[in-house]
Amino acid sequence: LVCRGCTISTEVNHNDINFLFYIFVLNQTANRPKAELRADDIDIPVGGSVTLTCSVNPSSSGWKYFWYRGEKTSEPLTSQLSAGPIRVSEEGVYWCRGGRGEPVYYTEYSDSVTIYKNVPNKAVVTLQPNWSEIYRGETITLRCEIKDGGDTEWEYEWRTTSSEKPSNQHEHSIRSVSASHSGVYRCKGRKKSEKSSTDWSDPFKLTVSDKPQSVLTVSPSWLSAGASVTLNCSVKDQSAGWRFYWYKTVPDQSDNSYSYELLPGSSSGTEQDSYIVHGQTHTAGYVCRAEGGDPVYYTEFSRAQFVWSADFHSSASLTVSPDRAQHFTSDSVSLSCEGNSTEWRVKRLSPEDRYLSDCTTWGTMNGSTCKLNTNRLSAAVYWCES
Repeated sequence: LVCRGCTISTEVNHNDINFLFYIFVLNQTANRPKAELRADDIDIPVGGSVTLTCSVNPSSSGWKYFWYRGEKTSEPLTSQLSAGPIRVSEEGVYWCRGGRGEPVYYTEYSDSVTIYKNVPNKAVVTLQPNWSEIYRGETITLRCEIKDGGDTEWEYEWRTTSSEKPSNQHEHSIRSVSASHSGVYRCKGRKKSEKSSTDWSDPFKLTVSDKPQSVLTVSPSWLSAGASVTLNCSVKDQSAGWRFYWYKTVPDQSDNSYSYELLPGSSSGTEQDSYIVHGQTHTAGYVCRAEGGDPVYYTEFSRAQFVWSADFHSSASLTVSPDRAQHFTSDSVSLSCEGNSTEWRVKRLSPEDRYLSDCTTWGTMNGSTCKLNTNRLSAAVYWCES
């Protein structure tokens, strides 16, 4: 009679004397250990096998292992009773448990491990659009293509060295790619109806680059009114075969920025990397960009370059105090406008500026004079507007 943590009482009459027997049986044991199943790979290569290892934790001696395929309630694979790892070449769900002693004392069943059998179908990572160069901000789609397979009968798995985490779908789209998406991508497919899978595809390397940068130079940058100026546009670190587009900057006084307006004859681009502006009579800014590649893409706009022109009949003049070209951060510098106006603005454009700015940003305007803040001095071109 075995009773775990209980009390049994029996009452017997003998010569009118009651005897009461108490039987205490304490059969408390530690929780059964649980087997642990590990596989060196979950995919069986074509014509190959994988190794399964069963262990008992905490480790002790004398264990033999019983292996199961399918359901853990099924008959064990008696031919596979072993004291060490086994190799299997059939796909399916595997379990194990340990046993020792006579009669056999069993551990708890292990958690299951699903083993897949590779099929000869080949997985390939493809890129859409299939461009040789991918630039930051573009939208792309990575696809896992399986020979003789469709996306309805397969499930997919992706691995990548990039920061991207693709979903387990046939294709993965990335909007506005960045450098963090660069890396190696691989995929494989598993048949939904079977425990079988393809091998991992060959690695596909995705590199996301910044768009090529257009660089504009102007010559001369200072000229007399009515003279001509030559614009030259180049594409940094790139080969030939570009078409060039030329623009004039149009200031927007509302937000101190400027928009771009195509120069005459530039709507379809030019094969020449230079453009001549004839008879320039006012100060103006220019930018360029280039078109190239297959399929066609555009470079970023170049930085604006300004050509400074003396007007035929200038109605304004700018004087600097102290009157010299070079100043130091310790200097007190003032710019004064003179001419037929009572409302003057002092403007500035420096190599660091992306926008036109006026005195209220980097100085103090008092009437027609702008006093520069010494900590905001910058190598720049200054002028008067009314």
